[in-house]
Amino acid sequence: GGGGGGGNNEFADMIEEYREGVQVLHLAPDGPVKENKIIVCLRKRPLNSKERGSGDPDVITIPDGELTQVHEPRVKVDLTKVLEHHQFRFDYSFDETTDNRTVYHYTAAPLVKTIFDNGMATCFAYGQTGSGKTHTMGGEFSGGSQNAAQGVYALAAGDVFKLAAEPENLAKHLSVSISYFEIYGGKVFDLLNKQKRLRVLEDAKNMVQIVGLSEKVVTRLEDVLALLEVGNRVRASGTTSANQNSSRSHAVFQIILRNNKKKLHGKFSLIDLAGNERGADTANSDRQTRMEGAEINKSLLALKECIRALGRKGNYTPFRASKLTQVLRDSFIGSKARTCMIAMVSPSKSSCEHTLNTCRYADRVKELEPSKPSSDKVLLDDAEMEELDVDDADGADDVPELKASLARKDLQRLHQSLRHESGDHDESKELFNFHSAVAKVVEMEEYLVEEHRSALQVDKEMLAREEQLLDDVDGVDYDIEVYCRELDNILSTKMARLQKLRANLTQFRKELEREEKSSKNVKQLRHV
Repeated sequence: GGGGGGGNNEFADMIEEYREGVQVLHLAPDGPVKENKIIVCLRKRPLNSKERGSGDPDVITIPDGELTQVHEPRVKVDLTKVLEHHQFRFDYSFDETTDNRTVYHYTAAPLVKTIFDNGMATCFAYGQTGSGKTHTMGGEFSGGSQNAAQGVYALAAGDVFKLAAEPENLAKHLSVSISYFEIYGGKVFDLLNKQKRLRVLEDAKNMVQIVGLSEKVVTRLEDVLALLEVGNRVRASGTTSANQNSSRSHAVFQIILRNNKKKLHGKFSLIDLAGNERGADTANSDRQTRMEGAEINKSLLALKECIRALGRKGNYTPFRASKLTQVLRDSFIGSKARTCMIAMVSPSKSSCEHTLNTCRYADRVKELEPSKPSSDKVLLDDAEMEELDVDDADGADDVPELKASLARKDLQRLHQSLRHESGDHDESKELFNFHSAVAKVVEMEEYLVEEHRSALQVDKEMLAREEQLLDDVDGVDYDIEVYCRELDNILSTKMARLQKLRANLTQFRKELEREEKSSKNVKQLRHV
């Protein structure tokens, strides 16, 4: 900010003075752990050299391993400087002296046994770009390269191999395999197969499949580290700056246990989420940035609701509201699902607003008092459903997808609970229209591309038929009637395909216009 130096010093002195009265107790590296179904914790990274160099003060105090205090610098109307102290309590709060192994001990380590007991475990790293998500999950960076062995991914895999070797687990005849993929703009890309784009389908039993996702069998930690390196290289090569790229997608690393009949026994999903600040840059940006931001925004809002539903028995889980929550459906449903979220924050004054947003989000995830009034059970009545309904563009529902309408209902439910949270009726409606327009574009694009692909396949078959037909015509005793009939058939088939493709293209363009229009009505996205 303007004239930052002097002002920063003054704030730094005030924070120092506050801290003198605080007694700090550090978490022991291997203390007792909580066995809750949902664990939410916060990790503060140290100030980096850039922040130290510019005199950007550290505004976070972690006194006792649970409390996190954020000292927000404010300047009053008469220009006096004051600190507003915000306090949050999490299952654990880790200060900047804590290393990855200690964070792992309290968060993901207790979940490893869940997957040997037929359960689903999930660990999320959440926060703004540069707050330490990839450092925590993927491993510590030194001189440009990442030491994956000290990241939560590899620490969890190491413990899986240890547990697999115990006698009662050996008797289960389990194999360990790894999948690693990313979700960007509502699409799934396989990081272990050259970033190939994959389709997500839901079968009649509501089981979600990522079609063609690679799953590599591993027998030791070195195999896992090698796969992590492959995946991280693919993920980083998307654009020039690795950090800029990785912050735009959610990375999902899965450790899968199968029995000797190849049936799923348990799964641990570890997720390095996209930077939460990216969910806010939508207005005045190009379509790509806007849609990318809207998808991140929607997926983080949906994630919060799904984890909260996991904590409240009998609550509906709106997992179809985003691709992220859809592919992780198993993690939110079932009595043996356990989750932990590590919210990461940057300590500096310049990140204070993001830090408060991150703390509030994590706080909402954890807000699980069972004594809540039943109005929080967001089961919509028809009138409210009607009201959120948007005029469907003509024929948009010709896409042969019942799932599209189910996804739409989940989006409505999500927005319903947002509205209860914010109380702002109009803003919620505009945001719903925008989110649903973006969802429609993503869905229609997938459909259009598939149609184009199958049209091309038919064209190839037709080409072979036409060549055969022309060969036959050159024969001595060829029946010209047969030729005419056959050619007519070929042309009709081709024209029908082309007309259908053209109609889908026209429809898709309409959806693009609708997205453009609805984006203009959204002042800014909800903070996530």
